[in-house]
Amino acid sequence: MKIKYQRIGDIVIVKRELSTEEIKKIVEKTKCKTILKATTHITGEFREPHYKIIYGKETETIHKEHGCLFKLDVAKIMYSQGNIKERERISRIGMKNEVVIDMFAGIGYFSIPLAKYSNPKKVYAIEKNPTSFYYLTENIKLNKLKNVTAILSDNRDVSLKGDRIIMGYIHKTHKFLDKAFSFLKEEGIIHYHETVAESILNRPIERLKYYAEKNNYKLESYKLYKIKKYAPGVWHVVVDAKFCAYT
Repeated sequence: MKIKYQRIGDIVIVKRELSTEEIKKIVEKTKCKTILKATTHITGEFREPHYKIIYGKETETIHKEHGCLFKLDVAKIMYSQGNIKERERISRIGMKNEVVIDMFAGIGYFSIPLAKYSNPKKVYAIEKNPTSFYYLTENIKLNKLKNVTAILSDNRDVSLKGDRIIMGYIHKTHKFLDKAFSFLKEEGIIHYHETVAESILNRPIERLKYYAEKNNYKLESYKLYKIKKYAPGVWHVVVDAKFCAYT
């Protein structure tokens, strides 16, 4: 039987128990130091993974993605590889001289690559999970970035103004839209993530329009991208939405 696995740095994650022979084959093939078996789904406010170690013992690693380095403890921090293309896309958008606010920074999934490649003036990376925040600060140093400031806080307790807002979170993200507009300058862009049934794919746009009007902004233009299938009939999408304030 073919063994399906996910590799993060020098750690391998599998979904089923492995025989001694299967473990040996994976170690020989990948040169991994640890193999983890997923035991339950991601849980809790901080999206914590649950694994059982079936080979090795170390769970901290450094993962390389699109030329960026991400240090993390795989047993404590979720690392989604399903939206790699989206992280790369955002990193290639020109942001010269912009102030960017990443509302759900995690370990720097979006902040690190966009700071490295898109030439923003400043990136404020906000994260309230202390474990994620620790690795966020480590990754800023690992990638030798001088234009990123990490903030340990719930984003609702932060006061900033930016040209571009990253909302890379998919669980009830719309409840944070009022805060996103409080961060936005008189003109700017919000990258809004949501999970939505294919039958109501226009819902994110309607929500953006509603919260824009509520906060005295006008939706000028937008583009919706499908990132990945989240569940049968449900998509993880992102909307690049440009707004201007009513005068």
